[in-house]
Amino acid sequence: MKLPARIIEKGNDVEFLDIGDLVSVPFNIACGRCRNCKVGQTGICLNVNPARAGGAYGYVDMGDWIGGQAEYVMVPYADFNLLKFPDRDKAMSKIRDLALLSDIFPTGYDGAFRAGVTTGSTVYVAGAGPVGLACAEACHLLGAAVVIVGDMNANRLDQARSFGCETIDLRQDGDLGERIEEILGAPEVDSAVDCVGFEAKGHQGEEAPATVLNGLMAVTRAGGAIGIPGLYVTDDPGSKDKNAQKGVLEVRIGLGWAKSHSFATGQCPVMRYHRQLMMAILHDKTHPAEAVGTVVIPLDEAPQGYRNFDQGVANKFILDPHNTLRKAA
Repeated sequence: MKLPARIIEKGNDVEFLDIGDLVSVPFNIACGRCRNCKVGQTGICLNVNPARAGGAYGYVDMGDWIGGQAEYVMVPYADFNLLKFPDRDKAMSKIRDLALLSDIFPTGYDGAFRAGVTTGSTVYVAGAGPVGLACAEACHLLGAAVVIVGDMNANRLDQARSFGCETIDLRQDGDLGERIEEILGAPEVDSAVDCVGFEAKGHQGEEAPATVLNGLMAVTRAGGAIGIPGLYVTDDPGSKDKNAQKGVLEVRIGLGWAKSHSFATGQCPVMRYHRQLMMAILHDKTHPAEAVGTVVIPLDEAPQGYRNFDQGVANKFILDPHNTLRKAA
């Protein structure tokens, strides 16, 4: 992820933005004109990817758009896609938080919102990576009474506790419902969010891509909802499981059906949320950078940042290709 961008050039069709504007760039690309864009489903735009619905910068099978982790990026349909920050000085003072508007904060919020997290509710968030931690912060913003985060990484669980979450260490033995009951007095939650996706693993570290979804159905109350911002793929050729190679998982859909669960899936439509979340950040209603452990690094340190992340550090690395923060300081 990179810091918010400053416009240095613009095409003839850009009418409502100016050179020098500080803007947030959603990770997904949308035309603003198709049927889906017109109803706010910008994560599945019909005109930016010939392979399927939905386009994104630098991601496989998402339209061959060049990635945004670079010194410069070209933004198509800029008037529609970009979010301009209204006050440059105020934005710079909160730039670490605002950087998260391009991806993980709206994604976490989308998972929580579509799972029905609301005032006084209880929620279980599976996964304490950056999206899971951003989701937990979003749950607090939405008014949840108790936010429980589960993971196998002790450092990331420490990070979750640092901003008021309850935690469950999934390396320890015990039924998930029983662990939740120790916190809530009941073995279930109102809502659950899968922030892990197809890369889920079992207790012994083995590949088990359906584990999280099945676990969430078991602990979500009857009539509850499950948000699924965690990534699932149509094909996973590298999987050891032949069914998973074709995107077929052993999901206990009968359990979800019997409990009348609602499931919300798919790539986050960033523009559905980013303006409101920007306002919440600018007016100190939420601090997602603290929640996810943001660390800003120069572009040439990106490879090391990836290595550190793969080793499980409780940080979200943000690239600063032009040393914007150092110059501002």
